[in-house]
Amino acid sequence: MMAQSSVTAKRVIVCADDFAVHAAASLGIAELARAGRISATSVMVLSPRWPQDVALLRDLPQAIDVGLHLDWTSNFAVASGHGMSLGAAMLKATLGGFGRDAANLQTSAVVEHQLDAFEAQWKAPPDYVDGHQHVQQFAGIREALVQALVKRYGAGSGSMPYLRISRAPRGHADLKSRVISAMGASALEELAVGAGLPVVHALLGIYDFAGDQNRYGALMQGWLQAAPQGCIIMCHPAREVEQQDAIGAARVREFSYLGAEQFHTALERASVRVVRRDFLDR
Repeated sequence: MMAQSSVTAKRVIVCADDFAVHAAASLGIAELARAGRISATSVMVLSPRWPQDVALLRDLPQAIDVGLHLDWTSNFAVASGHGMSLGAAMLKATLGGFGRDAANLQTSAVVEHQLDAFEAQWKAPPDYVDGHQHVQQFAGIREALVQALVKRYGAGSGSMPYLRISRAPRGHADLKSRVISAMGASALEELAVGAGLPVVHALLGIYDFAGDQNRYGALMQGWLQAAPQGCIIMCHPAREVEQQDAIGAARVREFSYLGAEQFHTALERASVRVVRRDFLDR
């Protein structure tokens, strides 16, 4: 992959979220993957585009981690019958609604359905699981997710997906990062480790999607400098603006920066190598 080649470089996963949210995102993510600028992508399997857009990932000349973007809060989730707004999901998790009796059975069924939808097209387990708007950490959802992964893939097996823990490294958490972490980062980490699931403990790339490309570049430079070994830096690129996408303009700014020489230079200056999860411990 295109990145710092020194053996002393920090190894970091750069993950593009929201594959299949729309065509512009899928095309942009595939282009960045071909160029070696990202090393993972998270798939919105409830999108009607997933069965066709999966071909973009199969045709990549170099492999990347392909994971499930567990979804409760998108329009796709609403159309599937279980979705709700982020605020409603946060409130429900806080009140324990995802984990009570019949609700827990429904939550488990939703997790299993999305894993099935991933495997139906990818023909293999996901390399990892994270969550759209970080729902993988919400109370009730996290328990159902860990249980499903252990049941399907077997703790300690070679096919066990890793889990994203959405928590900024110590000393680098702004208010938004703190809120995200407070929704269950430590609880998910404890559950996963106790069940023998691999995890990636730190996440960067959280911001308000505002500003121009120069601001995004400055943020990325800071994230690269702050990233500990084995961190995930998430991004949300797309090749062009999708009019119905609330963060469409930010996606295009991210795509332009990540494909540009400035990103290559930032990686070199921060001594960062962009890698898949299985390279972190080598």
